[in-house]
Amino acid sequence: MDACCLLRKLTIRKTWNFLLLSISYFLSIVFKKHFLWGYPSGLAIEPSSLCNLSCPECPAGTNNLSGVKGFMDIELFNKILDETGLFLTFLTLYFQGEPFLNNRLFDMIKRAVGRNIYTATSTNGHFLTNENVRRIIESGLDRLIISVDGTTQDVYEKYRAGGDLKKVISGIEKVVKWKKKLHSSKPFVIISFLALRTNEHQIKDIKKLGKKLGVDKVVIKTAQVKDMSCRNDLVPTSEKLTRYKFIDGHYELKKKLTNRCWRVWSSPVITYNGKIVPCCFDKNAEHSMGELATTGFRDIWKGDSFKNFRERILNERKTINICRNCTSGQNIFVRKR
Repeated sequence: MDACCLLRKLTIRKTWNFLLLSISYFLSIVFKKHFLWGYPSGLAIEPSSLCNLSCPECPAGTNNLSGVKGFMDIELFNKILDETGLFLTFLTLYFQGEPFLNNRLFDMIKRAVGRNIYTATSTNGHFLTNENVRRIIESGLDRLIISVDGTTQDVYEKYRAGGDLKKVISGIEKVVKWKKKLHSSKPFVIISFLALRTNEHQIKDIKKLGKKLGVDKVVIKTAQVKDMSCRNDLVPTSEKLTRYKFIDGHYELKKKLTNRCWRVWSSPVITYNGKIVPCCFDKNAEHSMGELATTGFRDIWKGDSFKNFRERILNERKTINICRNCTSGQNIFVRKR
């Protein structure tokens, strides 16, 4: 159902754009030279850089994001959609903070859905009131990801500091109930479980909980650690649940870092204040490619900053700080209901 919903968003223009992107990416890898035809088929936009929780490995939760924090205003969001909507297939309304703290989030969802864009968001689940859930469903949101990193409060709060598991579960129940009440197949509801040393013993329990609640899917994710130079008590003991290996006093990625990255050709990130960054691993916008307050999206996308960054990816990716801890393609284990 979810895949079919995404495929229905495709138009001839979007399909052709995706083919152009794919061909240019393939040629760039083969010739180690920058080729770029087309515009991103996916995009992540940050409605809020603020969060109500204090998760220990999250820059927003630990207040380690540099610069001023805030919410994206609807005028900037509309500008982004006006400049990208014709070729955009997938939109994620999430980056660092909690999206539902932005009171214009529902307007953003409606506008994106109205442009025939598959729209998803991710939440810690503390704002799923009856009113908000009804508005979520009526907005036409395609996918809702809800983080549940434990099946008991004592385990859950070891990572989701300040969180209330009962409130989150109650919110999920409301989503399932309102979908039935409004005879809606959307949003596709996913429980996201971040596998940690503190909760790895509850993986079977979270799958059972997901089935009991009636969600569409449970996803087990591996965790990213901020500091790779020393041991982290949150890294699971089970090797299959971690993206790292610990060697000579530091963490290394299990998977070899290759000189390629589809994300940089296909799906950049826009911060709440309009900075375009290469991907979601650039937490502090250290590699800003440009600012939409002063420059058009297409000029930034095909500008020198992005071109130079992509060429670095093709030839010396290991020298880019945000890439050294990147696990694209190896960081998610999916378990269906």
